[in-house]
Amino acid sequence: MARNDNLPEAALETLQGGLRGKLIRPGQDGYEIARSVWNGMIDRHPGAIARCADVGDVMTAVRTANEHRVPLAVRGGGHSASGLALCDDGLVIDLSAMHGVRVDPLARTVTAEGGCTLGDVDHATHAFGLATPFGIISTSGIGGLTLGGGSGYLSRHHGLSIDNLLAADVVLADGSFVTASAESHPDLFWALRGGGGNFGVVTAFQFRCHPVRNVMAGPVLYDVADTGAVLRWYRHFLPSAPEELYGFFMVGTVPPAPPFPEALHGRHVCGIIWVYSGDRDAADAVLASARQFGSPLLDGIHEVPFPALQSVFDSLYPPGLHSYWRGDFFAEIPDEAIAVHERFAEVPTPLSTMHLYPIDGAAQRVGQDDTAFRYRNATWNAVILGIDPDPANADRVRDWVVRYWEALHPSSAGGAYVNFMMDEGHDRVQATYGENYDRLARIKAHYDPDNLFRHNHNIPPADLA
Repeated sequence: MARNDNLPEAALETLQGGLRGKLIRPGQDGYEIARSVWNGMIDRHPGAIARCADVGDVMTAVRTANEHRVPLAVRGGGHSASGLALCDDGLVIDLSAMHGVRVDPLARTVTAEGGCTLGDVDHATHAFGLATPFGIISTSGIGGLTLGGGSGYLSRHHGLSIDNLLAADVVLADGSFVTASAESHPDLFWALRGGGGNFGVVTAFQFRCHPVRNVMAGPVLYDVADTGAVLRWYRHFLPSAPEELYGFFMVGTVPPAPPFPEALHGRHVCGIIWVYSGDRDAADAVLASARQFGSPLLDGIHEVPFPALQSVFDSLYPPGLHSYWRGDFFAEIPDEAIAVHERFAEVPTPLSTMHLYPIDGAAQRVGQDDTAFRYRNATWNAVILGIDPDPANADRVRDWVVRYWEALHPSSAGGAYVNFMMDEGHDRVQATYGENYDRLARIKAHYDPDNLFRHNHNIPPADLA
């Protein structure tokens, strides 16, 4: 059926009357705030934003969009750096008001609504001495992060977010509701674990938790001129280290704020953010090599509550910054890649950075076709992030990211982590899912044959592909 560009007035009135939550329209108070996302480069104008209060609201909004054939986007509680959580003229389902969390300490599980951030879940689980693997910034939404895979500080020790997902409540394209798990709608459950927002609106996630309360964590920083030497050591050391030890490599600029000493403020550096989540009595021995290599400018490793670690970057990257990023998976870090990192290591603006996140260990013990997330043979998940508060620098940071990525990409495994992709075209989506793509397209055809959920890194239904 043909698609409309705008929501008919009658549909908006019907939708307004069927919501417990709030329908926000252009010109109304709160619209400008409601249409803004973390990335200040995104400037989209939805025809209406349904800030849903519960699952019933989500079902009503989906049915409205389906019936009237209007563009539909889904926004969780977090960043949407790519901007795909918004659409021009159509309807946005906003889950940010749905942020309830329930912990079962005996079963070691947590159930969180689709609008939750990492901070919402960490706050609830930490009270019981538990955590589940997520990302590295507490203001990230669990929805988008999980549906793309979910890589973070606990990935080597306990796997990706999707490896700890036990079930998901989903509103489908026809407005019906199902719970997907290994036993119920197993194909949908397979697709949700890495396939993004292509298959429905996930209104709640149930995760397995692990005993994690405090961790040993912090940066070990070096002068930017040491980038090559640190990477040549790091590429061999970390894969052979115990899985309880995580460390992501970065290049960037030291922020002009505590806890960094004033002598380092504004200095270009490389370094590794270390996290040890194992037995505290073994921490010093495991971290010894990490602390002793080379000539560090700073050793900031200390004991810290896990939620505090998760939120350490929050203030550095607040909403509204203008950002552009590209990513790739890497099976190894060859000399050619190190030469590229050395060439681009001096970042163009103080907030711009490059991170290499390890995704080996427990994350590699899941088969390549056990979930939609394909790159189980990758060892690192890289992101190049150009970022600045001044929109006048948008082209400058974007140019640096693209040049860096184009030089580095030949050394990559081919595909990218969908959560680190902008709107880069269908070929990049296919490369990301590889041999899992055709199965995803068939599942899409079953659950969303008209491609209602297309404002994402889209996988068209098999009969439309």
